[in-house]
Amino acid sequence: MSGVTIGVDVGGTTVAVGLVGADGQVLEHGRAPTHARGAGTALETIVDLIERLQDAARARGVAVTGVGVGVPGIVDAERGVVGRDIHYVPELAGAPLADLLGRRLGRPVFVDNDVNVLTLAEWMWGAGRGARSLVMLALGTGVGGGIILDGRLHRGHAGFGGELGHVPIDFDGPACICGSRGCLKAFVSGTDIELRARARLGRPASAAEVFRLAAEGDAAAEAMVEEVCQALGAGLATIVNGLNPERVLLAGSVAKSLRPLEARLRASLARYAFAEALGSTQLEILSLDKDATVRGGAALVHYETRRTTQ
Repeated sequence: MSGVTIGVDVGGTTVAVGLVGADGQVLEHGRAPTHARGAGTALETIVDLIERLQDAARARGVAVTGVGVGVPGIVDAERGVVGRDIHYVPELAGAPLADLLGRRLGRPVFVDNDVNVLTLAEWMWGAGRGARSLVMLALGTGVGGGIILDGRLHRGHAGFGGELGHVPIDFDGPACICGSRGCLKAFVSGTDIELRARARLGRPASAAEVFRLAAEGDAAAEAMVEEVCQALGAGLATIVNGLNPERVLLAGSVAKSLRPLEARLRASLARYAFAEALGSTQLEILSLDKDATVRGGAALVHYETRRTTQ
């Protein structure tokens, strides 16, 4: 594909965009508060940022071949329709976002879950390059997943493929935002770690602070970190045993905090996974730069264009 693409990452607080070359390099950046014009104005923010990058592309003398958008939650990627579980940007719930943007911008627009597009970017240009199968687990405010199987993004029959944060690992575990109990997310997301910190440390503390306190010898924080490692080991074993991918990639703010504890995490995973399956899977904790999310939207354009023309 010649020309450049525009990648968009829609978050609850910020929308980030990038003008991306065919090699995955982000040539121009843009970002703005999601509701810069007030409540319910995410679509206007997205359009404003994309139009700025279209102007930048014209100034460079290059054509924009398409726009790819990553949003949190379930997406009907075939129709470009956002699901109704998009808690952080509620005005987009049920929106035919690809059609709305495509008509306003006059360009092909593709929409998918934010971790799916991040997975595509790492598969095309990053740590997953060359793999026929990989799983990305994004550990941050929530827990999202992306799955590549036999060289294709696995979205599932109704778009729920990759919802690995809601794999139950403890029948009697804490309540989860999805309405169930004992989900992986309820143990390892930054939000849930912070919730438990209030009760166990007796004061508010971020997930990063919990990991820091544990490293400094705080017993309560250490117990929480051990719980995170055990829960994540069990969740990763579900991936290793159930999908047996070539690579498993961990990203996000909580994954960053786990990097010094990688040996402990691997030991926990080894307790639950088939040894031979684990032996054939490469696990890597990534430190992604700020361009990773917008690069994902660009990867989605490349992926969908190739998929629909083959």
